[in-house]
Amino acid sequence: MDHATWKDKICNPAQLGGIETAVLDNGPGRGTRIAWINTGIGLRYKVVLDRAMDIADAFYNQHSLAWLSHLGVTPPQPFSDKGTDWIRTFGGGLLTTCGLTHVGGPEADAYGERGLHGQISNTPAEIESIMQPDPLAGKMEMRITGKIRQTQLFGPNLELRRTISGKLGQATIRIQDEVVNRSNTPVPHMLLYHFNFGWPLVDEGTDIVWQGKWTSREGEPNNRIFREGNNFRKGSAPLDEHSGGGEEAAFIDAAADSSGQCTCGLYNSQLNLAVALRFQKAQLPWLTNWQHWGKGEYITGLEPGTNPPIGQAKARAQNNLIHLEPGESRTYDLEIEVLTDEARINDFLNNK
Repeated sequence: MDHATWKDKICNPAQLGGIETAVLDNGPGRGTRIAWINTGIGLRYKVVLDRAMDIADAFYNQHSLAWLSHLGVTPPQPFSDKGTDWIRTFGGGLLTTCGLTHVGGPEADAYGERGLHGQISNTPAEIESIMQPDPLAGKMEMRITGKIRQTQLFGPNLELRRTISGKLGQATIRIQDEVVNRSNTPVPHMLLYHFNFGWPLVDEGTDIVWQGKWTSREGEPNNRIFREGNNFRKGSAPLDEHSGGGEEAAFIDAAADSSGQCTCGLYNSQLNLAVALRFQKAQLPWLTNWQHWGKGEYITGLEPGTNPPIGQAKARAQNNLIHLEPGESRTYDLEIEVLTDEARINDFLNNK
């Protein structure tokens, strides 16, 4: 953001952008705390403080980037952790966090019963700090930090400390998460970032960008999209067969560049609009591409994770289940950037 264009012309930084907290007062989300973040360059998004600081609505100029479910934002329901209860309050949005001990379908074994995608997205954050930008003082960065606790007596007791940050004049969202085991015993740990993209970014012909060795979800033999000979890297028209619960997914061993960074995302050539999602292979080695082209439920998901969403039991059987020792922590860094410059879009596509 060129300082010369606004120097001596503003007195309140909110005229350029920043963070505004609020409480929804109508509809299913009534009473839910949120924060609107405006980057001042077209990108603005809603952080749902009462839902693990996940991100709901996200826009670049007039274009929505995220898919929103019929419900949209709802208050947290901490006991929606049995069977498929998670779906009942799934608002979609740009980001829904899954975990922290289980990602995947409902299951039960000798280690307990676990509902779809875990508890963390139904847990409110305790906000620690909000730092507003101060462009008059040359400080363009803004950030919000909170703690989300997934805990119970006798464990597990995990703490997610999340910071969402950006800079005025940059169409970028940065997420830094730290997960700490506050228990006195080891705790299983699985984490998946459920990014949900929708129209108009996602449309017929939109490029779906990722690299890596892939397999259809858990080797499904009848996967109609992720199969050799089918172009699953382009957005589809709405599909009758995806009405109701129809969907397909692929598990991808994400390819990294020389610095260890993985990049995926979407590009709509009709809008000259791309979204790049970047994460570290050492932190999040897996990527899931979820495609659900239902009429009125038109979604593409790109989901970095510690594991594919196969569930705790299968990860344990494959010897791929992470355990955090008491006091042990893991850090996760992700970045979402909106691209409109032709040269930068070409770099993004050529490095896919």
